[in-house]
Amino acid sequence: MNKSELIKVVADVTCSKKEAGIAVNAVINAIAGALKKGGRVSLVGFGSFSVVKKAARKGRNPRTGKEIKIKAKKVPKFTPGKALKEAVR
Repeated sequence: MNKSELIKVVADVTCSKKEAGIAVNAVINAIAGALKKGGRVSLVGFGSFSVVKKAARKGRNPRTGKEIKIKAKKVPKFTPGKALKEAVR
């Protein structure tokens, strides 16, 4: 399912497609904003979004085999909740 399909499903259940698009975008922007500030977003039963710090490390260029430095970075992480895990089984 992609974003437009999600908007259609939300629109079928609640409101117009335009309003559903605004709502879906608002949820995505709220989650991204909280993560950008270093926060955590927990949706009980669904899962949690958080930010994980990855340390700097050495890697290899697959084309040349030459060793390269990979910078430290922050990446988003999703941990599924119990209800979501059960629903997928």
